[in-house]
Amino acid sequence: MRRVTLTQFLIQRQHAGKINADLRLLIETIARACKAISTRVNKGALADGHGSAGTENVQGEVQKKLDVLSNEILLEANEWGGNLAALASEEMETPHPIPTNFPKGEYLLLIDPLDGSSNIDVNISVGTIFSVLRCPRTAGGELCEANASAFLQPGRKQAAAGFAVYGPTTVLVLTVGDGTHAFTLDRETYTFVLTHPDIRIPEDTAEFAINVSNQRRWEPPVRRYIDECLAGKEGPRGKDFNMRWVASMVADVFRVLSRGGIFMYPRDARYPEGRLRMMYEANPMAYVVEQAGGAATDGRTPLLDLQPKGLHQRVAVVLGSKNEVERVTAYHRSNQH
Repeated sequence: MRRVTLTQFLIQRQHAGKINADLRLLIETIARACKAISTRVNKGALADGHGSAGTENVQGEVQKKLDVLSNEILLEANEWGGNLAALASEEMETPHPIPTNFPKGEYLLLIDPLDGSSNIDVNISVGTIFSVLRCPRTAGGELCEANASAFLQPGRKQAAAGFAVYGPTTVLVLTVGDGTHAFTLDRETYTFVLTHPDIRIPEDTAEFAINVSNQRRWEPPVRRYIDECLAGKEGPRGKDFNMRWVASMVADVFRVLSRGGIFMYPRDARYPEGRLRMMYEANPMAYVVEQAGGAATDGRTPLLDLQPKGLHQRVAVVLGSKNEVERVTAYHRSNQH
């Protein structure tokens, strides 16, 4: 069986008119940066990659050394290629403009350089999440200024999105709007190879992922759903459920893509707007999941339909197997009446 590399896959999509050359090159650049991050993650303590960097990001979170390094790798890889108008990172307060001595392109890139970085020191999977938008244009067709407001587009307008998981194998998950596909990094040839074409998430599941330590803070609809799952065969659902929680969104979502399930990080008393970032985590993951036949909401509205109000806005996230997401969403809506 002939192995299809990421480059071959993207060229096929370009020939089919699904993407243009600039978007293909941008995705290849992101993939190369993910390879570099994967190598540093794999070295761990051997490369002095563990521990705190002694700094905080814009959210007030303590940065790990690999948070800072991963952000630098992605910035350096993407600022000179001529595909981007600007780049925004979860680790930076404002967008990173393309230096004036480099050519500018038509795309905007948003990144979570190292999702789940609290797990680095205990050797649990982490990853990188990315989202690609088109830079808005003026009435005359010129590219608008690539400031923070240019990024504030609903997730439905994403040109591409995906994430890498740095686990036992490094896997790159990608959608350009025609399904969701995953590529595994071949360490011998250092190429991403298509291993999971046309991923489809089962509509039903018996597995949920949520941080139960926050149970006391949940809203009634979330508490109702989880209580029904925990009641098992004797409860109203009439079947047993398993709980999984890695605390790395990339790992939890890849499990959902692989075998179904529902992932929930709902709003609660501590985070009334939600905990995850809309632009860097929720929107790209929602696009990937929807393209795989799943669903993604904030508990009430499809995530991809929400209008962002800020570059670092937080939002509630419920995504995964379609029928379970619809059930949780229905519980939220009935609770409003």
